[in-house]
Amino acid sequence: MTQALRNLERDGLISRTVYPTIPPRVEYALTDLGVEAGALTTAIADWSLTNATRVLQSRAAYDDRLADQS
Repeated sequence: MTQALRNLERDGLISRTVYPTIPPRVEYALTDLGVEAGALTTAIADWSLTNATRVLQSRAAYDDRLADQS
């Protein structure tokens, strides 16, 4: 998880703030770029939910065609 957070910080998707307390406290927050990326992934998730039935129907039709060819 640490490496994933570092990569997200490096890419500019999150910011990291370290507080000099004992024990140390670290806070992460989405940057504007991270918020934009989140909107895109939400749009993909919404599309997936909206079209799941169509995708499953297409898979079934494809599998049926393959079965008929055998």
